[in-house]
Amino acid sequence: MISADCVVHGCRELLTAAGPAPKRKDALRDVGRLEDAWIASRAGRIVFVGAEADFRRTVRLEPASVEVDGRGLVGLPGFVDAHTHLPFAGNREAEFKMRLDGWTYQQLAAKGLGIQTTVKATRAASREELLALCLERLDLMLLQGTTTVEAKSGYGLNLEDEVKQLEVLREADKRHAVDIVPTFMGAHEVPPEFRGRKDDYLRFLIETVMPEIRRRGLAEFFDVFCEEGVFSLEDTRRLITAATSAGFSLKIHADEFVPLGGSRLAAEARAVSAEHLISTTDDGIAALAASGTAAVLLPGVSFFLRLEKRAPARRFIDAGAAVALATDFNPGSSMLSSMLFVLQLGVYTLGMGVEEAINACTLNGAYAAGRSAESGSLEVGKKMDLLLCRIPNYISLVYHLGVNPIRHVLKNGRLVVRDGRLLSPP
Repeated sequence: MISADCVVHGCRELLTAAGPAPKRKDALRDVGRLEDAWIASRAGRIVFVGAEADFRRTVRLEPASVEVDGRGLVGLPGFVDAHTHLPFAGNREAEFKMRLDGWTYQQLAAKGLGIQTTVKATRAASREELLALCLERLDLMLLQGTTTVEAKSGYGLNLEDEVKQLEVLREADKRHAVDIVPTFMGAHEVPPEFRGRKDDYLRFLIETVMPEIRRRGLAEFFDVFCEEGVFSLEDTRRLITAATSAGFSLKIHADEFVPLGGSRLAAEARAVSAEHLISTTDDGIAALAASGTAAVLLPGVSFFLRLEKRAPARRFIDAGAAVALATDFNPGSSMLSSMLFVLQLGVYTLGMGVEEAINACTLNGAYAAGRSAESGSLEVGKKMDLLLCRIPNYISLVYHLGVNPIRHVLKNGRLVVRDGRLLSPP
């Protein structure tokens, strides 16, 4: 008999998202739907998924096991948000109003606003203040179904404050139910003290900050904003070569506003992901489709910045790329922390099917965050990260807008949200 200490029984529908990661093309349309399904775990790992009769024949519940009634509910894997800028202070509401009045994102950056505004606020924040902000944001994310989140630094842009951001992420990971995947992004912008001396800043990152971040074990990934006016293709190549030598896995902000070729470079460098991709060209799409690099699309950016141009999701999918969706939660271009809303934007603004968007927010998101071996789908051996929604069927995730249907959330086999409320501590 299989031992279990947690069971959810009688789910009206259970979407397992099971299958090899990443999902591509036709596989993206398979969400592994089961009816009247039971799912059980032990010590946080799934030990059974299937029918009631098979459960009763093969599984033994341990004393004091957690039992959750799934009758009438739709279950699916916890969302994996594979692109956020979680640890920041301050806000950019004044600049948001300027954009509504006609200023562009690039014009604000040229005036020393944009990212630099958040750098100033984040440098001024104490560790305690920054940690409190992160924990509050993680609460909101968890209530809306995010159980794993990738989080980037990049609002310090010096040694002290990049370390501060990443140490806050490490502490938040210890304190909160949501798993955090840390990314070092000192190459987010050139800080004001290095203005006009970008080459000096590159040397500072490569020779001083990067080795110290690595020595302290504060980040798994290295990311760089490869964009016109920020870091060129040549700068990016130099940075990722050094990062690879230092032992980081790679991510690249690529082809967001201008098609510099960051997507091709990401594929060439075997980056785990290329992210944004609003302006990617046909050869960039082909390069990613032929590679193991995930195409992380961020529909909240086009929505938030009110851009007519959007990432060509259908072309990526039809070409065979590994497409994931994420929030890009940040104060300047996507003040959005709900993966449920991102799933909906994937359907309504990018032309994705409901099933494609679900897989892009779960298993493929986990792949883009380097976590698909343990998260993103409901399969034996993986983490019991489960959302239970009070909806008639999974199509309602996208059909009924403006509501949060998530009633219960289990993280590592523990009930962390019950009846739409956080259990304390999460």
